[in-house]
Amino acid sequence: MTEILSVLGLPLLGALLLALWGHKRRAAELNALASGATLAAAAALTARVIADGPLLAVQGQFFVDSFNVFLVALTAFVAFTTALFSRPYMRIEQHRGKLGPNRMRLYHSMFQLFIFTMLLALLTNNMGILWVAMEAATLTTVLLVSLYRTPSSLEAAWKYFILCGVGIAQALFGTILLYFAAEKVLGAGGGALLWTQLNAVKAHLEPTVLSLAFVFLLVGYGTKVGLAPLHNWLPDAHAEGPTPVSAVLSGLLLNVALYAVVRSKILVDGALASHLAGNLMMGFGLLSVVVAAFFLSRQKDIKRLFAYSSIEHMGLVTFAFGMGGPVASFAGLLHMTVHSLTKSAIFFAAGHAAQKTGTQIMDDIRGLLRQSPTVGWGLMLGSLAILGMPPFGVFASEFLILTTAMHSHPWATPFLLAALGVAFAAIFGKVQPMVFGETTAQRLPHPPALLPVFAHLALVLLLGLYIPPYLADWYRQAAALIG
Repeated sequence: MTEILSVLGLPLLGALLLALWGHKRRAAELNALASGATLAAAAALTARVIADGPLLAVQGQFFVDSFNVFLVALTAFVAFTTALFSRPYMRIEQHRGKLGPNRMRLYHSMFQLFIFTMLLALLTNNMGILWVAMEAATLTTVLLVSLYRTPSSLEAAWKYFILCGVGIAQALFGTILLYFAAEKVLGAGGGALLWTQLNAVKAHLEPTVLSLAFVFLLVGYGTKVGLAPLHNWLPDAHAEGPTPVSAVLSGLLLNVALYAVVRSKILVDGALASHLAGNLMMGFGLLSVVVAAFFLSRQKDIKRLFAYSSIEHMGLVTFAFGMGGPVASFAGLLHMTVHSLTKSAIFFAAGHAAQKTGTQIMDDIRGLLRQSPTVGWGLMLGSLAILGMPPFGVFASEFLILTTAMHSHPWATPFLLAALGVAFAAIFGKVQPMVFGETTAQRLPHPPALLPVFAHLALVLLLGLYIPPYLADWYRQAAALIG
């Protein structure tokens, strides 16, 4: 129990401290320190779960197993590296007059509060608290997306708030239907929404009600995942918010929202004799992959480009979990990991590239390799990794997903291959001239933080070449839980 309370308490304490002192000179260091402490607590929790198995705490209100502890560790790690990256990045934004002390305080406190909501959503055993945490995450990220207070950032924040607000309302209705089905078996009270209790009696839940509940839960949380056609908020939010926010949106929020969908799918699969939940996830996932791939070629803003790439990859993960089975679930978990690490690294490099050239328009970013080889190579290697080039880990997970689809659902394979080919051509064709050619970059007033970029890419490369046995076992256990 101590480990769980530490994982939740440290970012909440960090948010409170930064709400008071987030405008001070050393606020960025405090933000990184709080994130580092959260990572240490997450590591201790992970070690406890590996040693002792699943944990229930605080009268069953918190639950940790192989599935969510893996995401807790990933969330804490990406949050820590993003806090390290944001230290020089946000100081450059402040140096250029884009942000004042009050907005810096808002950024630092809301960053920690966002991490708290993500970890609460992952660790809670209560499906109602899960919904509350996702709604709180929406509110905190709305404030982060609108941080610059420009007309375009305010428009993006309102679009994000309205679309995700409508989506999360659908998820609330799905949660109420879930409670309605559980009440007849478990009785009235908070215990009827505890996931462990629901999982134990899922075979006795009313199939019709649960089918309807899953539709609302998939639409609601799928809006947060960015699944087409519910994806419209995501490119604008990524393009208009600060780059660290784009990194955590792609690397953390989308994963946590998909986690909520998968937890719901496990219950529906146990209650129904059909593959309804999996078929719905496969349909939405495949649609997202195809739609995002063809939107990529039309993008002119570098952050919008990689936002659509996030939609594509989350669609691929959703498709994998929809297929089900040990191999597809293993591949989905691996792809969640490598996508989070790679995409956050890309946004780190893209953010510094935009700062160096003074624009996010890709046609105006040229010759990064000459002025800043580390930024240029970070962007190029990250792009190659996310496009599935071997030996990066994205290739391994995509290969597993495609081969499973060829075996189980051959009709979907041509659509996946065509979409991945279109995405490769679009992204590589736009990134290559940004890295090479005549430079338009300039020196920055503070040296960029590029260690997180190459640390993430090194991990993605490692997962493509060799998955350590304990990590492979971890994925297998989580895949077995998902089904």
